[in-house]
Amino acid sequence: MKARACTKTFEGRRVLSVPEISFAPGKIYALIGANGSGKSTFARLLAGVLPADGRGRVLEGPGRVGYMPQRSYAFRLTTQANILLAGKDRDRAARLMAALGLTDLARQRAGGLSGGETAKMALARLLMGSFDLLLLDEPTAAMDMESAILAEGLVDAHRRETGCTVLLITHDLQQARRMADEALFFREGQLWEQGPAETLLYTPERPETRQFLAFYGGA
Repeated sequence: MKARACTKTFEGRRVLSVPEISFAPGKIYALIGANGSGKSTFARLLAGVLPADGRGRVLEGPGRVGYMPQRSYAFRLTTQANILLAGKDRDRAARLMAALGLTDLARQRAGGLSGGETAKMALARLLMGSFDLLLLDEPTAAMDMESAILAEGLVDAHRRETGCTVLLITHDLQQARRMADEALFFREGQLWEQGPAETLLYTPERPETRQFLAFYGGA
């Protein structure tokens, strides 16, 4: 799967300008960078919920895209009904709810869930589907550490089961190091460095990347 070179401008200010990027099937890509570096905008362009400047779809080739935005949403249904919106396999939904500690909340109205519970529900709903590319924008930011680790395991198992590509936007460098095969560093709306996660997240080439890693948790 390939993302075409794209730009995005808001109110006359260019906030994103990235080159063509190819994503290999079955790999997890961690997208890192400071707030305002263009990570979420890039994900929204890939998801098709935001148009790039002067063009339509950014992704080339066929393929289904699943997207979990930063702010998880809940429909005015029960937790279980929210999850089943993405697929009618009740056994799978039950397994996902059990894995994420949502079983006791299955019949509760989703509007009454906490932020972390809503994020877990949204992730379960996404994993009910079958996609070629999963876009996860800070999927565990509202979760406690135990829940985040469980969520990471489910995402990785889903990737291995389906062969999908995962693009993970995260401020948690340890999470990126645990999960990613490849890493991309965004700065000021541009892709500054890309490479194998074990290289970029520990011994990056560019001084800007090293400075970011040192400030946000050490290289």
